[in-house]
Amino acid sequence: MSNPEQTLGVTPPISTALPTDAEKRQTEALLKELRAQGTFESQAETDKRWAVLADLQRITDEFVKRAAQEKEPHNSILIRDARGRIFTYGSFRLGVYGPGSDIDTLVVVPKYVTVKQYFDIFPNLLVEMAPPGAITDLTPVPEAFVPIIKFEYSGISIDLIFCSIQSLRQLPDDKEWNLNSNNLLRGLSENEVRSLNGTRVTDEILALVPEQKTFKLALRAIKLWAQRRAIYANIMGYPGGVAWAMLVARVCQLYPKATSAVIVRKFFTIMLNWPWPLPVLLKNIEYNQSITRVAVWNPKIYPSDRNHKMPIITPSYPSMCATHNVGRSSMAVIQQELERGVQISEEIMLGKRPWRDLFEKHTFFTNGFKFYLTVISSGRTKEAQNTWSGFVESRVRVLVQKLELHPSIALARPFNKGYDRVHRCKTDAQVEEIQTGNLTYMVKPTDAAANGNVKSESKVEVKAEIKTEDGVAPEPAVPIVKEEPDDVLHLGTLPLRPEDTVVKPEANDNDDDKVKLEDIPEKEPEIEIYTTNHYIGLQLVEGAKSLDLSREVDDFKAMCTSNDIFKAELMGLTIQHVRNFDLPDDVFEPGETKPVRPIKKKKRMAEGDPANGPMAKRQQMATAPPTIKSEH
Repeated sequence: MSNPEQTLGVTPPISTALPTDAEKRQTEALLKELRAQGTFESQAETDKRWAVLADLQRITDEFVKRAAQEKEPHNSILIRDARGRIFTYGSFRLGVYGPGSDIDTLVVVPKYVTVKQYFDIFPNLLVEMAPPGAITDLTPVPEAFVPIIKFEYSGISIDLIFCSIQSLRQLPDDKEWNLNSNNLLRGLSENEVRSLNGTRVTDEILALVPEQKTFKLALRAIKLWAQRRAIYANIMGYPGGVAWAMLVARVCQLYPKATSAVIVRKFFTIMLNWPWPLPVLLKNIEYNQSITRVAVWNPKIYPSDRNHKMPIITPSYPSMCATHNVGRSSMAVIQQELERGVQISEEIMLGKRPWRDLFEKHTFFTNGFKFYLTVISSGRTKEAQNTWSGFVESRVRVLVQKLELHPSIALARPFNKGYDRVHRCKTDAQVEEIQTGNLTYMVKPTDAAANGNVKSESKVEVKAEIKTEDGVAPEPAVPIVKEEPDDVLHLGTLPLRPEDTVVKPEANDNDDDKVKLEDIPEKEPEIEIYTTNHYIGLQLVEGAKSLDLSREVDDFKAMCTSNDIFKAELMGLTIQHVRNFDLPDDVFEPGETKPVRPIKKKKRMAEGDPANGPMAKRQQMATAPPTIKSEH
C-alpha cells in the first residue's frame, strides 16, 4: 500500500525529487547486504508463523466460548456468538521480522471475559488444543502491568497480551474488523489502553508512510544498525523497535519519493541534527478528547513530560512518549552513533565503502571502557530466575540514573542485553561464589552441546556478524547474548542400578577381586544456579582518583529486594566492579580481542636519582588508576 500523492506528517516534505539510477543501485546493494546479514527468514519459516497464528485464533475462539459458558451457562445465544480476535503488533505486523524473532500478539475479547478467566483458562487450553509438545516455556505473568502470557509454540516465541473491550457485548463477525476506532477505548484502564495501542500504533505508522516497501527496507537497515551498535532496547534506556520505526517513518514523510538507501542516509543526518527535546511527530496530537482518562503527552501540563530528553510520540490516541526511558548517558551514546552513521553512510552513497561497514559490531567490551559494573541476579530454579531477572532488568536503568548523578562519573552506559548463564556446584559456599560473579562452575557451551538436550531462547533478531570466507556463519563458540539455556541435562555418571552393573571377571575369578555394588560411590547431588549479568560501562571524569558507589549500590539493592517478587531462599542480587581485562570470556565473540592487563615496566633507579624522589612518587600516584568501591 502507498500514499504517493498525499502529504503526510506535520510539515511539508523537504524534497520530492525522484531517485537517480545511482540511488537505485545503492538500494539494491543495501537489500543484498541485508540478505547476507541474515535479516530475512525463509518462506517456510514465515508460513509456519501464520500457521501458529491460525492455531491461536482457533484457541482464542474456544477460550471465549468457555468464558461465556462460565459467565452465563444458560445463555445459548451468548455462547453461540462468542468469539475473540488475535492481532499482532511490533516487528511482525510492521513486516520487518527476521529469523528467531518473536511474535508480539494481542488477544481481544468481549466485555464479559475477565483477566482472571484469561489466566485461569487460557494456559490450560493452549496445552490442550495445541499439538502434543508444541507448547513449551509456558509462563503466565498476572502481576505484570500489562497482563501477559509468555510461551513458545512450535519453537516460535510468543508474548500474548490481553484486552477486554468494555464497549462490546460481542465482537463483530467480520474478518476486516480492526481496532482503529477511538471509541473502542471507552471504559478501559490505562494498562488495557496500552495493550490495545500496540496494534493501533503499528497500524497508524504503516498508514502514515508514503511508500511501505521503501519504509520497511529502510527500517530493517536501521534496526540492524541499532542492534549491532547496542542501542536497541527500551527497557535499558534506548529506543525500542516502535521508536526506531517512528523515526524512520518521519524521514520517509520528509522524502516521500526517495529510495530506501537515501532514507537511511538522510536518517542519520536529520536525527543527528534534530533539535531535541522538540518531539518527533508523525501527525498532530489529538487533544480535547473525552474517550479515556489516560493522559495524552503534553509537556505544557505535565512536568514529567517536560523531562523527556528525546521524545518520540506515538501517533494513536492517546499519544504517549515511546522514549521516556532515554537518559543522559544513553542519549550521548546515541548521538555518537548517529555521528558515526553520518560519516559512513556519506561514503557509502559515494561508492567509497560497502554497506556492511555500517553494521559493524559495537566495541562495548573490546574497546569501550576501562571500568564496568556488573549487576548479577541469581535464582535456584529457572522459573524463579525468569521472574527475578526480568524484574531486576527493568530496574537497571534506575541504577544508571543514580550513577549519572555521581560527581566522578561522566557517562554510565548500560549494555542493551543481559548474559544468562547456568552453573552447577555442590555446596552453599560455591553458590555464594557464583552469586558474586565466579564463573568456575559455569556450564560450558561444549558441555551443553554434549548432552544434546539444551534448548535456548534468543530475542536477537539477526545472525552473528562472524562469517567464514564462503559467507556461511559458523556455529558460535561462546554463548550468544540473551540466550537462555533451558532444561539442561545433568552431566556426569549417574548412580548405577543393579541391573546396569556389569562386572568383568579377572583371570583368577576370585570373589575378593570382584567389583561390588556397594563399593561404587554414588554421584554427589549437584545444585543448579541460574544467573543473569547486566554490564554498565563507566567513563570517569578527568582526574578522578577514587569512586565510592556503595550508596548507589545499597539503594539499588534495597529497592529490588524490598519488592514482593524477591524470595531470599531462591534469589540473590550482587553488584561488582570489573576492570576491562577481567571481563569474562563469553562476552567476546570469536575474532574479538579481549583487553589485557597493562604491564608496568619496573625501572631500577639508583639511590639519589631524582626520578626516585618524593615528587616522582606523587606523579606516579596521580597517574594510577582510580579505586572503585562498589562490591556488595
